[in-house]
Amino acid sequence: MPSDVRDLKLSPAGKAKIEWADRSMPVLSTIRTRFSSEKPLEGIRLSACLHVTSETANLVRTLMAGGAEVRLCASNPLSTQDEVAASLVSDFGAHVFAVKGEDTKRYYEHINAALDLKPMVTMDDGADLVSELHSRRKDLAASVVGGTEETTTGVNRLRSLEKQKLLAYPIIAVNDADTKHLFDNRYGTGQSTIDGILRCTNLLLAGLEFVVCGYGWCGRGVAARAKGAGARVIVTEVNPLRALEAVMDGYWVMPIAEAARIGDVFVTLTGDVNVISTQHFEAMKDGAVVANSGHFNVELDLTGMQKISTSRRQLRDSLEEYTLRNGKKVFVLGEGRLINLAAAEGHPASVMDMSFANQALCAEFLARKGRTLEKKVYGVPSEIDSQVARLKLEAMGIRIDALTEEQSRYLSSWEIGT
Repeated sequence: MPSDVRDLKLSPAGKAKIEWADRSMPVLSTIRTRFSSEKPLEGIRLSACLHVTSETANLVRTLMAGGAEVRLCASNPLSTQDEVAASLVSDFGAHVFAVKGEDTKRYYEHINAALDLKPMVTMDDGADLVSELHSRRKDLAASVVGGTEETTTGVNRLRSLEKQKLLAYPIIAVNDADTKHLFDNRYGTGQSTIDGILRCTNLLLAGLEFVVCGYGWCGRGVAARAKGAGARVIVTEVNPLRALEAVMDGYWVMPIAEAARIGDVFVTLTGDVNVISTQHFEAMKDGAVVANSGHFNVELDLTGMQKISTSRRQLRDSLEEYTLRNGKKVFVLGEGRLINLAAAEGHPASVMDMSFANQALCAEFLARKGRTLEKKVYGVPSEIDSQVARLKLEAMGIRIDALTEEQSRYLSSWEIGT
C-alpha cells in the first residue's frame, strides 16, 4: 500500500490522539455515520493536501466511510503529527505521504504521490496541490470534477487563477463559509497561535506590547486572545476599514515601521509577502520575538534577516536567536512557519469539527453536481453552511426559535409597512 510516514510503530499514540479529537467532533461524527450507510462518495478518487493532525484524521475517516479512495499529503512541512500519520496508515488503511520536517524536495514528492491517484476531487489547504496540478500535472485536470480550498491564502491564489481564466475545474471556497471563518479563523487561530507562542517561549504576555499584523478574522482572534492575557495590543493594517474596526475594538493602530520600534512580540497574519522586512527587524528592540501565523512563511523576510545577522543559534524547541549586525538579538519562532502547527497542535478539535464538516459535505456536493458547475471559485452552498451550524447547536444541546408563518410572510413581503 503506497504511503510514506516516519514510523508505523508510532501508530498507538496516534490512534489515541485521533480518538480523543473525535470526542470533540460530533458534527463530523454524525456525517460519518450517514456516509457509512449511504456511501455518497463511492467511486470517487480524492487527493487531499491538508495539515496532518488528529482532526484531519477524522475527516479522512469520514471521507473513506463515504466510499472515497483517499490519498493525503501534508500542506506544510512542519505541521504533520507523525504518530497520527502512522495511525492513519496502520489502523485505518489510509494512504498518507507526510513526515514532519520534510524538506522542500520531499514535500513536493509527497504532493505528487497524492496526485498520482488521478483525483476526481481535490481538497487543499493553501492551494499547493492545486497549483502543482495546474502547472506540472496539467494532464490530470480533465478527470477532476471539483475541489475545495480551506485557507484565505489558498482562495486568493485560486481567484487569481480564475481571473486569468486558467482555473481548470470548479473549486468551493470552504474558507469563506460562515461556519468556517467566523469560528475556525477567529477562535481557532486566536487560541492556537497564542498556544504556539507560549510553548516556544514561556513568556508572560501580561504587560507586553503585542503587535498583530493584519486584522482579518485570524488577526481579530489573535488580538482578542492577547488582550485577554493582559498584553497591550497594537494592530498594523493596509485596509482602512479593518484598521478603523481595530480602533473601534480598542486597539492601538499604526504603521509597522512605528510598531517595530516598540513591540515585544510580533505575529503576522496577512497572507502577503515580506510584511516584516529587514528594516523592521533592525528597528526592533533587543529581545523582540517574531512569529507568523499566516499559511506560508513568506510573511517574514528571513532571507534578508540572515543577511543582516552575524550569528544564529537554536535556544529552545522552535526558537532561534538571530544576532543582528547592530548588536541586537531578535528571536524567530517556528522557522517563520505557521506557529500554531509548527510549535503547537493547531486548532482545537471542537472548532475543526465545523470546518471539516464543511469539507465532507462539499465533497459530497461535488460528487453529485461537480460536472454541472463552471470553472469558477464558488462559495459554500448556504444549505450546507446552515446544516453545519444546526448540527453543531444540536450537539451542544442548544435550541433556538423558528419563525412563525406570520413572521415568514412579513419578511418576504413588501406590502406590509408600519
